[in-house]
Amino acid sequence: MNEYINLTLENIDEEHICCAIGDPKHQNGVDMKKEWIRSKLKDGHVFRKLNARGKIFIEYEPIETAWVPISGKNYEYIYCLWVAGSFKGKGIAKELLEYAINDSKEKDMNGICTLTSKKKKPFIGEKKFFEHYGFKVVDSTQDYELLALKFDNNDTPKFNDSARSMRIDSEDFTIYYSNECPYVEYEVKELTKYAKEKNININFIKIDSLEKAKNTPCIFNNWANFYKGEFVSNTILNANSFEKLIK
Repeated sequence: MNEYINLTLENIDEEHICCAIGDPKHQNGVDMKKEWIRSKLKDGHVFRKLNARGKIFIEYEPIETAWVPISGKNYEYIYCLWVAGSFKGKGIAKELLEYAINDSKEKDMNGICTLTSKKKKPFIGEKKFFEHYGFKVVDSTQDYELLALKFDNNDTPKFNDSARSMRIDSEDFTIYYSNECPYVEYEVKELTKYAKEKNININFIKIDSLEKAKNTPCIFNNWANFYKGEFVSNTILNANSFEKLIK
């Protein structure tokens, strides 16, 4: 039987958070991610992981306090469900999702939802996997879709109006990011150095509050790229991938 751990204020210092395991360059990002989790636990944030050294976890919390431009009443929002490497194909993703669904029902929620896409994109859940458990598309904009498993008919979550614009006023390359992901701090540092060396403008806008997260001008989970006013992608960039994207 698989053994799982839920992060708490009591164990978070000793437990790893799955992403960026053992990579010193991302340690600052890991520390900031842990601080973010600590601040969210009071909101009902759940980070559940397999008791193993690997990238195997699910992370979710009530939609009212989730750092995404999505609104709903009494829903859980799944930020991320990730099973990587040799742990794939062992039913772990199934167990993690079923735990979240049952936990939501025990909390008397109206349902549970998550972000997916029509085409496969990085850091976005696999649509077919969620559909297998009864999730259905309840809203969409461009290639992105909001899937929900409704337990009753009282409410349906939806993207906020700000997220539908997928545009900003600035022509400069602009990146929205937050500490939801432990990888972002290092990449922001690398891109800042790169922009200075190349004498180009890259604007960084940190999402550091619930209000900012609920009002981002695009679909947002932890990173969003804009260029010439248009949303480009949700891919986390380093210097090399930035150059390829611009070209």
